[in-house]
Amino acid sequence: MAIGKRVRSGAEPIDPPGKRASGDEPAPESGEDHPRRADPVSAEPDQDQQPDDDAAGPDFVMKPAEAEVEGAEVAEAEVEEAPVEPLPADGVPHGLKIAAGWAWRVLLVAALVLGLAFLFQFLSEVTIPLAIATLLTALLSPVASRLRKWRVPRALAAAISVVGGLALLAGVLTFIVQQIVRQSGELATSAIQGYQQLLAWVAGPPLNIDSRQLADYGNQVLAWIQTIDLAAILPGYAAGVGSGVGHFLAGFAICLFALFYFLYDGRSVFTALLKFVPRAARPRADAAARNGWNSLVSYVRATIAVAFVDAIGVLIIALILRVPLAIPLAALVFLAAFIPLVGALVSGFVAVAVALVAVGPIQALIMLIGIIVVMQVESHVLQPFLLGRAVALHPLAVLLAIAIGVILGGIVGALLAVPLLAFAKTYISSLAAGNEAAPAVVKR
Repeated sequence: MAIGKRVRSGAEPIDPPGKRASGDEPAPESGEDHPRRADPVSAEPDQDQQPDDDAAGPDFVMKPAEAEVEGAEVAEAEVEEAPVEPLPADGVPHGLKIAAGWAWRVLLVAALVLGLAFLFQFLSEVTIPLAIATLLTALLSPVASRLRKWRVPRALAAAISVVGGLALLAGVLTFIVQQIVRQSGELATSAIQGYQQLLAWVAGPPLNIDSRQLADYGNQVLAWIQTIDLAAILPGYAAGVGSGVGHFLAGFAICLFALFYFLYDGRSVFTALLKFVPRAARPRADAAARNGWNSLVSYVRATIAVAFVDAIGVLIIALILRVPLAIPLAALVFLAAFIPLVGALVSGFVAVAVALVAVGPIQALIMLIGIIVVMQVESHVLQPFLLGRAVALHPLAVLLAIAIGVILGGIVGALLAVPLLAFAKTYISSLAAGNEAAPAVVKR
């Protein structure tokens, strides 16, 4: 029994309310322990003694029906007391205002991006050389920095880097052209033999195509070529080629001058551009730009290393299979590796086609397997190891960037799309993180 409380048995009648107050019940005699009144001292429970839950009796148990009724009353009270949000004075819900705010801001950003793309495309004769000069600066800036550490003057270090890069490129192109000219006769002989083997394979099972039918197809192609009026087409193509050469030389000159000045005083150029940023945001913008530039340099250097490994792998396979033009094919793989995904596909197709025509289908199949192995090693070992997480890009993002670059700028756009995406990813991430570790470069 709980101390200080009386437990009523189930058979004992319940006193009606107010009975004790009316005085009908006789007063207990002196010394008699009244059942309804406890000693004040004994009414205080012992602190060390806990109430017995088993002896509490039915007075301490709430019936399920009473609990449901009480819960319903509380719920109704909560519903009645919940405040109702009134509609704004203009009648537009708050959620619609938020959606409209997001909508016009997204449209404004999209219009800005499209406007910049149109401007860059309209001024492509200037913007493309500047973009290529930026990539070459990311490639040659470690060389210029090393020369400056060796106490070489800044202008001389920039000139040595530019001239050395041009000499290396010219030497590689000259060597490739010499190899193509030297092996052109062997390639022509191998191509004729491969074509005859292909005709013999097509004429046999399972295709069983008649040689006379193939000859008819060849005659139809020759007849279609003869119908082309070369005298009317060649002048237009010649004019287009001449104009293209002129634009190329002008862009090449712009690229060289921009490359020299970027290597010589690129920091001052960036400082001048940073003045267009509000003063409060200059430290963060500078730090984010530094991080983005480091990512771009890492991306270009890693891409060169990956392209070199791909070219060496294709060269080894081609030399083992005795495929003609092994060195030019390796050079093509090296250059195409700067365009991710698409470049590897195109260069691999050319290498397999040369192997098929020159040495046969079995060697072409081996070449295809070797190229696939090299590309898998590149994508799963070299790129994660060299690039790391700083400039790691999702394959879908790379593919979409290349597609947009091709639409906007053709082959040059595909070449510039992924480096620009790597820089933008790091730049935006640094701004979002609020990195202000780098000091301000513009005096306030």
